[in-house]
Amino acid sequence: MQLIEKYFPDLTDEQRKQFAALDGIYRDWNAKVNLISRKDIDHLYEHHVLHSLAIAKLVEFKPDAEIVDVGTGGGFPGIPLAILMPAVRFHLIDSMMKKIKVVQDVIEQLGLKNATAQQVRAEELKNARYDFVVTRAVAELNQLRLWTIPRLLKTKESHPIPNGLIALKGGNIREEVKSLPKGEYVETTPVSDFFEEEYFLEKFVVYLQG
Repeated sequence: MQLIEKYFPDLTDEQRKQFAALDGIYRDWNAKVNLISRKDIDHLYEHHVLHSLAIAKLVEFKPDAEIVDVGTGGGFPGIPLAILMPAVRFHLIDSMMKKIKVVQDVIEQLGLKNATAQQVRAEELKNARYDFVVTRAVAELNQLRLWTIPRLLKTKESHPIPNGLIALKGGNIREEVKSLPKGEYVETTPVSDFFEEEYFLEKFVVYLQG
């Protein structure tokens, strides 16, 4: 929790309680369903919660904005973002029911009124449009673009940056950017611009305009 408060000092008491509750909830679930490696669970706040919140350092979603978290897995980045931005609506999706059951339970235990979870693939979502798509470690950028940008983004824009895809990425991001069609507008920001911990040195927030 100290790590979260270091970068987000203006949390309400309710938000502090919700963030603090994540450790116990995920440890309980991790004993039943292998969501996070046993070694990594001890770094939950740095590797998963704070990493997710890098998106909030890139763009502050407006109240009533609608965000879809594609391939949410155990609820990242959607759950931490939903705690941080209670006025923003988050829809967390994943193709695996066992993961969605965990996410639904986390939402219920935290009392999050602004988050929902559904077992569905991005390409199967019907009649749904969002201001932004967020995602973490799901697929390469070009594949994510094909799954989401043509069909999941609203045409009406209300943020300082146009609606688009925001992906938390690691590895050889330059090659992924090169693989995008010519003319695509993309911005790559090192997470180390926001957080000083060594873990984030090879992590990036990538914005792909819709």
